[in-house]
Amino acid sequence: MSLTSRVATRDDVELLNGLVELAIAELLKGFLNDDQIRSSKAIMGLDTQLIDDGTYFVIESDGEPAGCGGWSRRATLYGGDHSATRDSALLDPAKDPAKVRAMYTHPGFTRRGVGRMILGLCERAAAAEGFTRLELMATLAGEPLYRSYGFAEVERVEDARGGAPVPIVRMRKDIVTS
Repeated sequence: MSLTSRVATRDDVELLNGLVELAIAELLKGFLNDDQIRSSKAIMGLDTQLIDDGTYFVIESDGEPAGCGGWSRRATLYGGDHSATRDSALLDPAKDPAKVRAMYTHPGFTRRGVGRMILGLCERAAAAEGFTRLELMATLAGEPLYRSYGFAEVERVEDARGGAPVPIVRMRKDIVTS
């Protein structure tokens, strides 16, 4: 299996929303109960600001979508277009961490390097713009990947805006340049 990446466009939105929905529904099983998974759909999702900023990637395997994710130079830490807490203020690379955002893997492509590929793309792109740290909000399903990539826990919180409280983990890492 070979993976390729490309920058997402607005033409990808319908495809990406389907991938996001499937990933949330399937990959959070075993970590969250049904009410929490429904709640997750209300607090997570695709943020098209990342697409408009040119910082969102689609990962494909033989032309099939295997995953998506990106990074942001804006203040929003997590949430989709429907989230009321989005903040488009630009970050200062000298003092703020770039945000890794909206990472989702198609259930048929888990543990095949999709997430690591996205993280590498994000880290290199953020470093090229002068950022020295990354920050993200991890689901319990994503936490092991982020830890293995060098992210460390900052805090554990719950987000109940979607109904049932969903446990999530704020994580950070220093950008490694080679």
